[in-house]
Amino acid sequence: MINNLARSGSFSLLKKFVSGAVVIVLMFSAGCTSTDYPPVPDSQRNVEVDYDYILGPGDLVSIFVWGNDELSSGGSIRPDGKLTTHLVEDLQASGKTSTQLARDIEVAYSEYVRQPVVSVIVTGFVGVPEQTIRVVGEATNPRRIPYRKHMTLLDLMIATNGITAYADGNNSVLIRTVDGQEVTYSLRLDDLIKDGDISANMSMMPGDILIIAESWF
Repeated sequence: MINNLARSGSFSLLKKFVSGAVVIVLMFSAGCTSTDYPPVPDSQRNVEVDYDYILGPGDLVSIFVWGNDELSSGGSIRPDGKLTTHLVEDLQASGKTSTQLARDIEVAYSEYVRQPVVSVIVTGFVGVPEQTIRVVGEATNPRRIPYRKHMTLLDLMIATNGITAYADGNNSVLIRTVDGQEVTYSLRLDDLIKDGDISANMSMMPGDILIIAESWF
């Protein structure tokens, strides 16, 4: 058959067809390979973080002034990190805990109210970048999620509605700050979500970045 193709002047066309097939096979193989990053070590898989929630722009807060209902208020922390109350127009709120903010309001209100007692309750959470987890790439709903205690990778997938049909879950990576240095680890999202392999689950930490890869095919 090859001799016939050569005699008909079509041998070069055969060579192009074979070369193209080889390229397709190589691309398919590349899409099947896993990331070269190491898996998350055992010391980083089950970590419990003890932390105080820090207020950030966009957080919703309710302010209660005991015995002075007319001074109680609520609202959103502005993009500049400040908050406006009934008596104070520009009170720095971002970067503080709710308790710290309550004490600052007491100091500010003490000019108008005798011994004010203030409580601040957070009713809507956005948080600061250092205490959030960012999910990008082929997530169904890429987003930034405030970290909460005992949050796991599976919880994160539920919060983002899983991964898209174009995702290469087992080629995804986790970027985590360890001892002040950013470290990249490989993840097995397909094993966790599609196969139900619970050994692929792990604890999340504040500041984690999850990048879900796109499949080559």
